[in-house]
Amino acid sequence: MSSTSPAYNANHLAVLEGLEAVRKRPGMYIGTTDSRGLMHCLWEIIDNSVDEALGGYAQSIRVILHPDNSVEVHDDGRGIPVDIEPRTGLTGVEVVFTKLHAGGKFGGGSYGASGGLHGVGASVVNALSERLDVQVDRAGKTYQMSFRRGEPGRFADSGRPRADAPFTPFTEGSELDVVGKAKRGVTGTRIRYWADRQIFTPESQFQFEELVTRVRQTSFLVPGLRITIVDERRLPGTPGESGPVEETFQHDGGIAEFAAFLAADGAVTDVWRLQGHGSFTEKVPVIGEDGNSVMEDLKRECEVDVALRWGVGYDTKIQSFVNIISTPKGGTHQAGFEQALLKVLRKSIEANARKLKAGNDKIEKDDVLAGLTAVLTVRLPEPQFEGQTKEILGTSAVKGIVARVVEKELTARLSATGRNEKAQANLLLEKVVSEMKSRISARQHKETQRRKNALETSSLPAKLLDCRTDDVARSELFIVEGDSALGTARHARNSDTQALLPIRGKILNVQKASVADMLSNAECAALIQVVGAGSGRSFAIDAARYGKIVLMTDADVDGAHIRTLLLTLFFRYMRPLVEHGRVYAAVPPLHRIEVVRRGKPNDYIYTYSESELHQRLAELQQAGETVKEPIQRYKGLGEMDADQLAETTMDPAHRTLRRVRIEHAEAAERAFELLMGSDVAPRKEFIISGAAQLDRDRIDA
Repeated sequence: MSSTSPAYNANHLAVLEGLEAVRKRPGMYIGTTDSRGLMHCLWEIIDNSVDEALGGYAQSIRVILHPDNSVEVHDDGRGIPVDIEPRTGLTGVEVVFTKLHAGGKFGGGSYGASGGLHGVGASVVNALSERLDVQVDRAGKTYQMSFRRGEPGRFADSGRPRADAPFTPFTEGSELDVVGKAKRGVTGTRIRYWADRQIFTPESQFQFEELVTRVRQTSFLVPGLRITIVDERRLPGTPGESGPVEETFQHDGGIAEFAAFLAADGAVTDVWRLQGHGSFTEKVPVIGEDGNSVMEDLKRECEVDVALRWGVGYDTKIQSFVNIISTPKGGTHQAGFEQALLKVLRKSIEANARKLKAGNDKIEKDDVLAGLTAVLTVRLPEPQFEGQTKEILGTSAVKGIVARVVEKELTARLSATGRNEKAQANLLLEKVVSEMKSRISARQHKETQRRKNALETSSLPAKLLDCRTDDVARSELFIVEGDSALGTARHARNSDTQALLPIRGKILNVQKASVADMLSNAECAALIQVVGAGSGRSFAIDAARYGKIVLMTDADVDGAHIRTLLLTLFFRYMRPLVEHGRVYAAVPPLHRIEVVRRGKPNDYIYTYSESELHQRLAELQQAGETVKEPIQRYKGLGEMDADQLAETTMDPAHRTLRRVRIEHAEAAERAFELLMGSDVAPRKEFIISGAAQLDRDRIDA
């Protein structure tokens, strides 16, 4: 903005200079100027409302996404102060929205531990907004102030507020307008702003699903807080595409309920709650009355609250928070948490080494974290972060406090004498030892496992019919159901590129089983050995021996069940294969239609569904063709001869393969847990609810 601009007046020179730095270098404050930066601005406003709830002053927050790309946030907190701030001579509202590093979170009197930790949130959002309106209900009145790119003034609206309305900046002095009356005892703040398209990329927009995830998370972290999201934009591909959608979140169970929500696998332990606190002293600069900065020692209190549980899987989910602000990249609090976990469990296993058959090997951090779901929260005043985006906690003293609390509380859990507590502790120690053995076994396997040439002996299973090529991209592994199908597939395959591995019956349901049970199962162990890339945390997709894994099972109910069990194994323990699109399901035909030709060999037509069969029969009848009865129905791969199997299912020139994808991994995991997990009640409910839609004629009998 040039100095000759009428909007750039001396009265607000200092304010605009401060906020102009934000506009020139927005990345320093919000990270990026795409959708992530746009969402970060929204979090800054929402977090200010959440801080009111943390202090016990607010019970509800409402977020509205408007069709004109503006967003509105309401809360029923105390409302931003409207009186005059003595140093600046400005109202509290203007100070909050125009001064960097201003607010109630620096003096320590208004908030003990807050989410808007750097105090630049509201002013930065204001600087990066084409228009921002704020209304405050306090003392029976409704106050309002508007800003254009950080400068206070008034918009000449005719009807609905809009970003491009004529704007008149204040020149002599700012005014906080009284625009209405508030009911007695009613307080709160309403903020609506339009992000500045001079700053943000044209394609950036508020992400509804991300907003839902964050709001749900906050409702867990602040028990009793009710947060409502309203999306009025009608954007294609969103839940509000066909009309305005509203979702409300409120959870009273706190982080224990959050940990249970995040956990998808079967439980080894209940959700354990570890709580405690500690204090530390840090030197901070304090500005005296003379304006000089003096270093003083301040005593800080840090509260630690952890909810954790171990499951039968190997995935780790740790979500850490500081004053309810997510720290996705961890920091000192998470480092202290993981350090204490390893120390306590290593000590417990060493004390029970003979009983657990742990040997002389030491467990490592990954062994402890396997299958762990944890929510870690710490609350402390004025924490130090690495950057304004607050992704990493830097306060060093927090590490020791968290470590001491977790060590003390977890040790008490593991040494509890109650029958249930003792049983869970034993199961946990057995799981950690099993993970250690699995890691060591996988490392040894990876060191020795490689494709053997003709001069070397092979340690691969004897039942594997390997292919000759060394080119992983061209090689295919067909997992075949039963020995009868193997006999046919042996003659139908291209032995240069296609390998065969038969499995006997239905393999272990690994969704219910432990890692040790999975590794001791002959079929699962053989499959992992043949793929050659390890399993679980140690899986290395670059070491996989085949470019495609094809599940070739019978076209009946048992075949579908076996295919589901195999997919469960790949999903749980070799997931990168699925994520990289290297797992396929073969599509064998269901029927063979024999068309009679007089004086010529009969023609054969294969169909892959009942609807396709009826369609082809109708076409043949209409064309006057004669079909030999009865129509052959394949229930097993062994019913085909080698030529038929090759032509329909194995020959790349004619076959059809269905690629197994994971577009939404968490949704897929929930589906596997419902269909294959150890909790029977949800599966029973699912079956009963869908029973009315079942076509009995489709059941093989």
